[in-house]
Amino acid sequence: QVQLVESGGGLVQPGDSLRLSCAASGFTLDDYTIGWIRQAPGKEREGVSCISSSDGSTYYADSVKGRFTISRDNAKNTWYLQMNSLKPEDTAIYYCAADKMTIRAMCISLLPSHWGQGTQVTVAS
Repeated sequence: QVQLVESGGGLVQPGDSLRLSCAASGFTLDDYTIGWIRQAPGKEREGVSCISSSDGSTYYADSVKGRFTISRDNAKNTWYLQMNSLKPEDTAIYYCAADKMTIRAMCISLLPSHWGQGTQVTVAS
């Protein structure tokens, strides 16, 4: 049974940093594209960042480029989203996701089969 469990969300001030983690069980991370998708209040879901299983290529939404970094630790079956210089507009529920698909399918078309339960990130002064 595939299970994804996020952690690391919270309430921070603008300019602060957070690191989200997603621990996977029930499958081996090596063959999966993984990523982070968020949903802000009243807005549609948005692919934040994804990393390919095939060549390690990455995708970042324009709104987070230069501030967020995605990484994966296949040995721990875990991936991360390091979020720096957080802004109020980053406030959202952040979901980790995994599937055997392209970065485009995951982060643009938002089609992954496996999702975490979501973790709230709130950026406010």
